[in-house]
Amino acid sequence: MLLAVFGATPLHAQRARDLGIPFDGTPGPLNAITDVPGVEVGHQTLVRATGRTSVRTGVTAILPKGKRWEPVFAGWFAGNGFGEMTGAPWVVEGGTLGGPVMITGTYSVGVVRDAVNSWFAEVVKQDIPWHQPVVGETSDAFLNDSPGQHVTKADAFAALDAARGGAVVEGSVGGGTGMVAHGFKGGIGTSSRRVAGGYTLGVLVQANYGTREQLTIAGVPVGREIVGSERTRGELPPADREGSIIVVVATDAPLLPHQLERLARRVPMGIARLGGTASNGSGDIFIAFSTANPGAAASSGVTPLQWLPNGDLSPFFTATVEATEEAIVNALVAATTMEGAHGTAYRLPHEQLRTILRRYNRLAR
Repeated sequence: MLLAVFGATPLHAQRARDLGIPFDGTPGPLNAITDVPGVEVGHQTLVRATGRTSVRTGVTAILPKGKRWEPVFAGWFAGNGFGEMTGAPWVVEGGTLGGPVMITGTYSVGVVRDAVNSWFAEVVKQDIPWHQPVVGETSDAFLNDSPGQHVTKADAFAALDAARGGAVVEGSVGGGTGMVAHGFKGGIGTSSRRVAGGYTLGVLVQANYGTREQLTIAGVPVGREIVGSERTRGELPPADREGSIIVVVATDAPLLPHQLERLARRVPMGIARLGGTASNGSGDIFIAFSTANPGAAASSGVTPLQWLPNGDLSPFFTATVEATEEAIVNALVAATTMEGAHGTAYRLPHEQLRTILRRYNRLAR
């Protein structure tokens, strides 16, 4: 089964707020990274075969300015660098992001990276003199036949072609198809926050990190309280058991590269609220971009810019922490139980979670 996914979340899918989980801050209308005008998201999901040859993988594409070449200011930060995000050196050095951010499984970074340049040439038909694509990864080796390298150039094209604004499908889709987070089925999640001044900040995560014992939701140690829903990772090396997380932050506020790096540096605070500790074998890699300031990548001449002074950034820091936390929980809530190459990853049990939160007086409704 190959699925190119865009548009509204399926009617049966639930989100964290649907379960009554409380969060701080005010989300945008979709509570998604696509609340930032111009941002588009697309998935290509690959699910086929069973047993050791199971294919449980895919690609997710995040386009800052839709299907065109228009570089934006960006910043990058690694909470722990046991992972990969191609193109990061130029984001750090040049302060710009050219093209989309792609997220996939560890063994598929190369083909996805090459496909992005081909997509601009063959589909967008835009002449780009130089482009270093940005592709992040987390390991789907527990559920997916990763050595089989099943993601193709066509799959990357499909994710890019499927990218749209509007509601974002979450859970076991796209690059998040084979991911596991905090001992439960993980994957793609998103959230947004309104920020004073009429700005919006959005976050999208590919969550594949953490242990069940660490999982904390709304301040409650739910991972230790939940019974059943066991998962085995004994066949995998320690690095794969520790997992990783990729986080993309977007805003329409006029922020400069060094300020966007400061946003990326706040992402670990949102992860920590849920019990993440950036373990030695975890690739915790984050990128933030601003859709403001057209012409951010001008090649020469004096370019007029707008920017918010550093004294105005604190609300954006708070929004980043809040949206990161909620996006991860959305990924856990939306994901469904999946059997794969080395075992089964079970969904976070919704009703048991609600019962635990109610016992701690932390259920919103």
